Amino acid sequence: MVSGRHSHRSARWPRLRLGLGGGGVVVAAVVVAIGIGQVTGGRACASAVPAVSGAGAVAGTATHYVLSGTGNCSYPSPPADGLYVALSPSEYDGAAACGGYVEVSGPDGSVSAEVIDQCPPCAAGHIDLSEAAFSRIAPLSAGLVSVTYRSVADPPLPAPVSLRVKEGSSTYWLALLAMNTGNPLASVQVETASGSWRDLVRADYDYWLASSGAGPGPFTVRLTDTVGHQITVYGVTLDPGVIQDTGTLMYGAATVTAPAVPVKTAGIPASSESARRQRAPVPAAHSATARQAAPRDPAQVPETHAHAQRSPSTAPSC
Repeated sequence: MVSGRHSHRSARWPRLRLGLGGGGVVVAAVVVAIGIGQVTGGRACASAVPAVSGAGAVAGTATHYVLSGTGNCSYPSPPADGLYVALSPSEYDGAAACGGYVEVSGPDGSVSAEVIDQCPPCAAGHIDLSEAAFSRIAPLSAGLVSVTYRSVADPPLPAPVSLRVKEGSSTYWLALLAMNTGNPLASVQVETASGSWRDLVRADYDYWLASSGAGPGPFTVRLTDTVGHQITVYGVTLDPGVIQDTGTLMYGAATVTAPAVPVKTAGIPASSESARRQRAPVPAAHSATARQAAPRDPAQVPETHAHAQRSPSTAPSC
């Protein structure tokens, strides 16, 4: 039991049975089959939480919050429609869920929201919705409601894929962020001088990293999502802090035949990408303080990449 204003959380957020028999919470591993033969696995405790998959819905609870800055997925701004969601750490799965969509059904209706953040104190089965998304399923005054939710394959795309090169990137260290992919990504690759493909490694803040760099660019980048859709983008420049519009949709689109078009990122200082979350005014048992971000890759990234931090939870440890 956590002392202070969260001391009654365990009473207000009861564990739910999913109706598959036996006592306690029915659980499953989060395992996604990748179209190119790769598998994105959960963390060590993923086997102790319900999976968020298109195969079935998860019974759980939802609260709402107000995002200040960027979420843990590092997107420069939330979706234009304001419909987004933060997942528990196990379901966020080290950023493996970023860019995907979750369909949530509640007392008053349903809504599809993009995964852009994680909720550190949320136990598996507890999701945190934007106010705009929560208001589609229940009155904001409800604070916390029972819901069912599931991931959505191939949701409508808001725009063509965009790429952002992270501040601090150079010939010797490269970090790429992909946006508007619809489904979560399974892999990001950069073509080498020899014509082979080099796999980048996803960080838990959703940038894909080449820890020893990929040269001066321009780069040819190949993206593959968890459903198996794949696009190749040419002419991605080594231009940190700039969003580059590829002009290509992730599903069913032809390969890009022209260089990506750079677009300056508006309203984000190059030296800071802080992610602070403020919960909406809900019952005291559900309120959480703003999160302060922690630096990532300090040896390679000159600036501090901030990551949100919520107050402690009563979620069981693995």
